[in-house]
Formats: sequence, C-alpha cells, structure tokens
Amino acid sequence: MSAPANIVFLGPPGSGKGTYAVRVAERLGIPAISTGEILRQAIRAGTPLGREAQAYVEGGKLVPDEVMERVLADRLAQADCARGFILDGFPRTAAQAGQLDRALAARGAGVTHAVLVEAGEELVLRRLGGRRTCPSCGAVFNLDTLPPRREGICDRCGAALVLRDDDKPDTVRRRLAVHAEQSAPVEAVYRQRGLLHGVDGSAPLEQVVAGIVRTVQVAAAS
Repeated sequence: MSAPANIVFLGPPGSGKGTYAVRVAERLGIPAISTGEILRQAIRAGTPLGREAQAYVEGGKLVPDEVMERVLADRLAQADCARGFILDGFPRTAAQAGQLDRALAARGAGVTHAVLVEAGEELVLRRLGGRRTCPSCGAVFNLDTLPPRREGICDRCGAALVLRDDDKPDTVRRRLAVHAEQSAPVEAVYRQRGLLHGVDGSAPLEQVVAGIVRTVQVAAAS
C-alpha cells in the first residue's frame, strides 16, 4: 500500500466495526482510532471534557460535534497517521463528515474509503448485551465473539469487567434510533463519492476482515 489509506468505518453501535477496524489496521500497518475509547479515557480520568461527554453517553445520545472535533484533531496530527488511519465512530453526522474533510484537506488529503458494516437490531442487541468493558484499562471483550480468558476478568490488567450502562437494552434501542436518523446523510455523502463499501456484519470475522483488506488494496493499486 503506497498511497495513504484514510478510512472511516460506519455502522450502528454493536455492528462489530470496532473489532474489524483493529484487525484491518493491523493488516494494513496503520492505526485504528476509536473516538469512543478516547472519550471513555477522558470519562474515567474525570476531565472536564470527560464529564461533559459522560452526560451524553449515559443518556444514549451522540456526543456534540464540537467535543468530538477537539478530541480528533490532536489524534490525526500524530506521526503514526502519516501513512493513513482507520476512524471508528467518526463521522456520525453530516456536519462531522464536513469537519473531517476540512481537517484532511488542510493536509492535502481526504477520505479514501468508507466501510459500512451492516447489522440489524436483533444482532446488535445480542452483541452489546454480551459486551464487557474493563473500567481500568479500557479493554473490550464479548462473551460470544471475544471472551476473556478468565470469566469476568480483564486479560490485560486483571480488573473486573463490567456491562456499561450504554450497552443495556433500553439505551441500545435509543442509540440505534439516533444512529438511524443521523447516519443516513453520512452514508449518502460517501455513496455519492463512490467511496462507500458495504459489508455484512453477521458474516464470520476473518471473512469480513479479508474482504475489507482486499477492497482497500485493490483501490490503492488502481
């Protein structure tokens, strides 16, 4: 892969896009950037930004654009993003897509691929209901697809895993409703540019990862 691959991963919460992003990033040698994890780090640290974001997250709402923009700008400026990156969780709105365009245009770059991970409500509820997060180091596991080696214990640091409030069924349904309303214009932006690539989030993990890698490599070589 010679030209930078600046990739955004789209899809509802619980679609698996975070897992796919990490695996694809490893194959391509670029960082996977989860804006959700950046925010959770701030929440755990109790920073002013973290406290601001926490109210939205716990209410099943999207974090405002101005908060996300501050979080993201510093990260994309880091040296490991020079060869490209994968964004997981941004952009979630048309306004955020515009912010990302401007940030990349300032560096003479742009989004090269938009991967849409498709998943229905039943699959999302099952996946998020099985997700467990480490409140200490931020590691994420899933009881079905990525279980910890010891039940209820983080593989990385040994802390007790928890079910986050925003992974509980009622909150998940609210998050899905918000996502459906605000994400459609984002998908339309990248579809119109010919950058949108849909993948089946219910397919086997390695099958999805291999397909995404092929798509990126073929586009880079053309």
